[in-house]
Amino acid sequence: MVNKTLDAICLGRAGVDLYSEQLGARLEDAKYFKKYLGGSSCNQAVGMARQGLKSAMLTRVGDEHMGRFLIEELGRNGVDTSHVVTDKNRLTALVFLGIEDRDTFPLVFYRENCADMALAAEDFDEAFIASSKSLVITGTHFSTQSTDAACRQAIKFARSNGTRTVLDIDYRPVLWGQASLGDGETRFVAAENVTAHLQSILPLFDLIVGTEEEIHIAGSRTDTIGALHKIRELCDATIVVKIGATGCAFFPAEIPDTIAEAPGAPGEKVEVVNVLGAGDAFMSGFMRGWINDEPLEVCGRYANAAGALVVSRHGCAPAIPTRPELDYYLSIVATDQNAATDDWLQHLHHATTRANAWDEVYVLAFDHRDQFAAMADQYGVAHDRIGAIKTLIARASAKVIEEEGLQGRAGILVDDQYGQSVLEHATGNGLWIGRPVELPGSRPLQFERGSNVGLHIHTWPSEHVVKCLVFYHPNDEESMIETQLGQLLDLYRACRVSDNELLLELIPPRDQPRTESTVAEALRQIYQHGIRPDWWELPSQTPAAWREISGIIDHYDPYCRGVFLLGPDVPIDELAKSFRDAADCTYCRGFAVGRPIFGEPARAWFAGHSDDETTVDRIAQNYRNIVRLWQASRTLERAAGEMQ
Repeated sequence: MVNKTLDAICLGRAGVDLYSEQLGARLEDAKYFKKYLGGSSCNQAVGMARQGLKSAMLTRVGDEHMGRFLIEELGRNGVDTSHVVTDKNRLTALVFLGIEDRDTFPLVFYRENCADMALAAEDFDEAFIASSKSLVITGTHFSTQSTDAACRQAIKFARSNGTRTVLDIDYRPVLWGQASLGDGETRFVAAENVTAHLQSILPLFDLIVGTEEEIHIAGSRTDTIGALHKIRELCDATIVVKIGATGCAFFPAEIPDTIAEAPGAPGEKVEVVNVLGAGDAFMSGFMRGWINDEPLEVCGRYANAAGALVVSRHGCAPAIPTRPELDYYLSIVATDQNAATDDWLQHLHHATTRANAWDEVYVLAFDHRDQFAAMADQYGVAHDRIGAIKTLIARASAKVIEEEGLQGRAGILVDDQYGQSVLEHATGNGLWIGRPVELPGSRPLQFERGSNVGLHIHTWPSEHVVKCLVFYHPNDEESMIETQLGQLLDLYRACRVSDNELLLELIPPRDQPRTESTVAEALRQIYQHGIRPDWWELPSQTPAAWREISGIIDHYDPYCRGVFLLGPDVPIDELAKSFRDAADCTYCRGFAVGRPIFGEPARAWFAGHSDDETTVDRIAQNYRNIVRLWQASRTLERAAGEMQ
């Protein structure tokens, strides 16, 4: 028996969904679109991975930007992409989708000679299919002679190697040539040729899943029980019928006289925003239980809950829940809580679907604006030269990353006022990138580009982290606290809409007294206001204060990405001590240090005492020294832990 290293191979459609952002508008009137991973099989592969299964995708994509996007997005979600073939002669499929009203969800498929419909038997071998516990195929890939042949070959390999076979009927009349090209929304058109084709493959499957309309097309009847009887004549598969908000029914053996007599799982009550993608989420949840041989009722509960969450959101694959999220949802609906208004549920979806895992990050911070302007003024240098020194700092950072092998652990904080060119060149290279939005020195907090900060960050790449410095004290006057928390809440909500992570840099004002608990209490107030930043950047603390901060984060957001230690402009021995003290913060992931690294070299450059290459070398050496200082502090921490 071949070792089953995969839980599911998903074979089928892979495309890019372009979703209208204008809810309630005709697709003709849509102005802005969000780009998501799409295609039923792609959605399912992502959904299964989010439910903790080891899934793989078997398909083709184009040799272009959208194809690379799908491969990267699948990989980011933990899907095996070893058998996603790049087709150099065809483009990746596109779908335009809209949400017109509660019952109208227009979509237009752009799939003429698309890459995934060129899937061929030579794209995989028997060993790959045999390595999985299941093979999940969607109906569209039986709609052409070539893809039908590829699917049948994959099924043959599966059945020869104990790999269970699953069919999601996924009937889209337009993709079988049964509806006009612009009518992607229609879900049922009777067609004898489609029925005959489906009935020829039904005996090849162990599990068949479909809506009532899909059961009708497969069973050549327009009454569900009659269609199920026909399907049962053809195969012994377990049949799962999706019945919308009612839930689902199971038919593992004989077909009863009515659907009500069949075992099933009830649906979930949610406010419907968008029904598209619900079936893919259903399959993802169902497979979580089915692969692990859980009772059908449990499988159905996972499936219905996953589908319910998707219909309450925008998008298909991005809306599919993760395992922690689905488990939490099931726990709150069991107590009759309103999931739609549950803030923790929404946070779980955000926190458990974030890209990359940053276990440790060394951030070179040069997002300073006023400080660089003052430096330029001091030496009589025009402000338009500030961009040049920021480019040199970025070069120094890249030099150290390459020489020290810091890929996946390095980051930069840089502004778009003087460092736009740096941002453009850094984006897409695996760096942690943060950008400031605050008006420098403002208290109460103001935003650099005006009060509507969402309009500003809406244009940012999604990988850019929104960094905001706030001078906050928990004992401020009530009006000050109210104003600052209001600004931070607006920013937090804007980041959720734009899908950018948020870093809050919190510094208590220098003119106010502080205790060991000042920063921890400030964090508590911010959390209690419903603000959960992905990252914190905090000044040096005592070990006791760090432990208190860790306790606050544990209580309010154990999914927090982490804390960066703010590196003040102090002598190296003081910085070393602050690094060691931070070892007591379980969330401390690294540092964000600026002026101790670039300060003196930049001043020498502005003064004309240092050329570009010397400046790069000096900044690089300072950055390298700080990285090694941090690494040494972690080594001491680990050694101390081993001795305890």
